[in-house]
Amino acid sequence: MARNEAISPVEGAAVLEALFHQSPTGLMVLDTELRILRISVMTPVLRTAPFEQIRGRHFTDVYDLSAPGEVEAMLRGVLESGAPARGRPVGVRPKGGPGPEYQVSVSACRLEDTKGRILGVLTEILDVTEREKVRARLRVLGSVRERVGQTLDVVATCEELVQAVVPDLADIAVVEVVEAAVRGEEPPPSPLGREMPLRRAAFGRSGGEEQVQAHPVGDVRALPFPTPYAQTLTDLKPRLVALGPETPWLAAVPQRAEAILASGAHSLIITPLTLRGTVLGLMSLYRTGQGDVYDQGDVTLAVAVAAHAALCIDNARRYTREHTIALTIQRHLLLPEPATQTTVETVHMLVPSETGGGSGFDTFALSGARTALVVGEVAGQGIHAATTLGQIGTATRSLAALDLEPDELLARLNDTTISLAQERTALPPGDPMPLTGSCVYAVYDPLAQTCTIALAGHPPPVIAHPDGSTEIPQLPSGPPLGSTEGPPFAATTVSVTDGSVLAFYTPSLLTTSRSPETLQRVLAHTDRPLQDLCDDVLYRLRSDTRHGDVILLLARTHTFPAGEVAAWHLDHHPKAVAVARDHTQLQLSHWGVDEETAYTAEMIVSELVTNAIRYGAPPVRLRLIKDRTLSCEVHDSNALAPRLRHAKTVDEGGRGLFIIAQLARTWGVRYSLDGKTVWAEQTLPPATSPRPPQRS
Repeated sequence: MARNEAISPVEGAAVLEALFHQSPTGLMVLDTELRILRISVMTPVLRTAPFEQIRGRHFTDVYDLSAPGEVEAMLRGVLESGAPARGRPVGVRPKGGPGPEYQVSVSACRLEDTKGRILGVLTEILDVTEREKVRARLRVLGSVRERVGQTLDVVATCEELVQAVVPDLADIAVVEVVEAAVRGEEPPPSPLGREMPLRRAAFGRSGGEEQVQAHPVGDVRALPFPTPYAQTLTDLKPRLVALGPETPWLAAVPQRAEAILASGAHSLIITPLTLRGTVLGLMSLYRTGQGDVYDQGDVTLAVAVAAHAALCIDNARRYTREHTIALTIQRHLLLPEPATQTTVETVHMLVPSETGGGSGFDTFALSGARTALVVGEVAGQGIHAATTLGQIGTATRSLAALDLEPDELLARLNDTTISLAQERTALPPGDPMPLTGSCVYAVYDPLAQTCTIALAGHPPPVIAHPDGSTEIPQLPSGPPLGSTEGPPFAATTVSVTDGSVLAFYTPSLLTTSRSPETLQRVLAHTDRPLQDLCDDVLYRLRSDTRHGDVILLLARTHTFPAGEVAAWHLDHHPKAVAVARDHTQLQLSHWGVDEETAYTAEMIVSELVTNAIRYGAPPVRLRLIKDRTLSCEVHDSNALAPRLRHAKTVDEGGRGLFIIAQLARTWGVRYSLDGKTVWAEQTLPPATSPRPPQRS
């Protein structure tokens, strides 16, 4: 038979019978009023009742459609225009029946006789339920992978999981996690003991209805046994559970049973949250009301969702653990209360960032009644940043003990940072950020009433004077720590009067308090207590995301008590040794220093002056300072460094510095443009130590 030849009526009738009785594609013939004339008997979605009961009825009276108005409008459009319509997706189930909802694709074309008279419409109904289920499951899995893990917080990650699966995968979702995991601790290995407490971390329900919960979010308790929840945590196998009033294990969980029955849940999937043989928690998914009953395809999807969620929860747990360790290290590195010197009153503020661990401050005493003030930060986060900060802090104190000028100290600290960076490159990959940092190092000298400041890629301090004026000194800034290129470090000396307030801070402070002018306005009221000033700055911080720790170190300067320091010019002659001893004896007697300490001080002064007369150059000056320690200083104009030598038995000299090292608590050499100062410190009994200034 030729392709274009018309088939006979007999053949046509045979084709129609085959289509309506054997074709898996659903067919429905409707008249011009959209009443059913004929349907396919092979398509389950159309078999709702005997054909005799539905013939002549409007199709919307026979089937419940998810969008009946849109489908009817499509069919009437086909009748009117004659243009076929293809692939309209819609959900359908028998009218008033409990059967499942099918997802179908509806196509339609107009029926006409040989004279062009409109007879009705032929609809083709293709069952795409399984295809749509697969697509829906892929969408759910994609949503979970996109939305879960946005934060590094265990509870927030659980909330993201609930939001991602409701309502597309579950009408109700509950996520419970091991309490230890919330704190960042190592999760327990499987199987989980019956008494292991779990925290209800997240709960979600679709429809905006009142949330009926067995236990509130945040509740911590062990799961009762025997229940499928406990069994899932024991064997780590997912479970598909049918729910109803007759479910036997509900008696073991009366509160959950009440919530389950009140919600109308009929189907439950329980999936463990596990990773590398450890148990992190449990995910429970419920279907309620008219929702489809879960099947094995849903279980497979739930397992995939749980695997991704477990990885995200464990990442958050590890971050919590590392963050806790980093903050612990940082807080141990930071002083709980900066050491208050006689001439410097200090308070501080620390606001850790979300990553934390990379910023710190320090204050410590130097020779000559001076005080070092340090604020700095290193790049990176977590444990790596905190430990690096500790190494650099230790190096700073060690270099400061050498009495280096601030610019020279930063230069050597930069060399140390470069060495640490080179050591880091030889280690397994950890913190991906390069080792760089910034620092401000300042030395306050109360006797000269000056502060010498050097910067390494750090903002300069704000200085508030007692008269209410403030300034940000224009200081040259050297390169950041860890740099191999850049200008040399430079130190600048500024004058500070009694009662001035110096504010040192990390760069993050300026990004959160809007501008340096805000800090200046607060510090202008220097008569207020330091803690009040510090708190005022804290209250003005913006709540937006910070890119680093916010540290503020406030220091109020005071002059050194005039009666606690004495100085003399000495002749460059051997007789000056005896003169120096006499001056020392009289002055220490005037200060009320005990005889033993005074005798030791006379011996130290004798050796210091002897070395200055023998190896130094005029002029020679002796200075005694009674602070928390007793300092003896001898200055001469020769910049040649003395060195400690161990004299032989037959040697007549060479024991000077060795004797000083044995008698003094500590000693050192401080260099200046006009020579050097050799100093030694002795510990004073508490009765003779001056009291620190009282904080206002």
